[in-house]
Amino acid sequence: MREKLREICDTWNTALQENVPLSEHTTFRIGGNADFWVEIGNPALLAALVKLCRAEGIPYFVLGKGSNILASDAGFRGVILHLGNDLADVREDGDSLTLGAGLPLVKAAKIAESKGLSGMEGLSGIPGTVGGALYMNAGAYGYEMSQIVTGCEYLDESGELRQLSAEHLALSYRHSRFTEFPGIILSVTVKLTPGDKAEITEKMQDFLKRRNDKQPLNYPSAGSTFKRPVGNYASALIDQCGLKGYTVGGAQVSEKHAGFVINRGDATCADVLRLCADVRRIVQEQTGYVLELEPILLGGQTGDESACN
Repeated sequence: MREKLREICDTWNTALQENVPLSEHTTFRIGGNADFWVEIGNPALLAALVKLCRAEGIPYFVLGKGSNILASDAGFRGVILHLGNDLADVREDGDSLTLGAGLPLVKAAKIAESKGLSGMEGLSGIPGTVGGALYMNAGAYGYEMSQIVTGCEYLDESGELRQLSAEHLALSYRHSRFTEFPGIILSVTVKLTPGDKAEITEKMQDFLKRRNDKQPLNYPSAGSTFKRPVGNYASALIDQCGLKGYTVGGAQVSEKHAGFVINRGDATCADVLRLCADVRRIVQEQTGYVLELEPILLGGQTGDESACN
């Protein structure tokens, strides 16, 4: 595996890194080592690596900023394909922006603000990439990617470049086509609305203040830990059950916002999953609601504690 990966990386003058700590590349600050790690500099390198991995049966995972990831304590036995600054270009066409998948959503919102374009204000504090935001149809404060996306470019499971328009992306609450079918998002095109720059800035600052006031941003986390159940809110249900501050090992239900499970400094993946299992059980017993985890488990199956050991 190593030599074949290295051969492709050498062709593109890219380093093949080994034993990279996932805890240093996820906002939860949790996770063991990935066997291999490649910084993706262009779509051609990505396509070559995907084709190799599929042909050789090498596990691979595409990672952005790691903001919606819970990584296994055992790490990842395969190759991480990291989309970052090298896939973060921006192309402008009137009121539309085509944003590289590796571009942080925060920067994308600031670019829209600088151009006096409205539609991304509520997304401006989400700590992920544009690609990740489309993947899960990220949203906050009444804003969602589905409201502004007109299409995307992606690599299919064979490593071929494809395009999809918005109507074929199957966007719904924390869901897109890519959560069910193979494909690696390369760029996202959004259509925004001309607006008053001062008003756009004011909205963004208001949303950021709300985040700072209500969310435990001083602790590592993966953001909202549970998806919103139909007819209620996960944080309200957890609070109702008296679970604020509930702790397992280094993991804790935030005392500031019950919808966040935080890493108090030494939490393991196993701690987080055991805590989440307890929360789900208690909430279901007391309210009848079944909570669903929002973060993606890297290195195992969601809900399987053994995957993190």
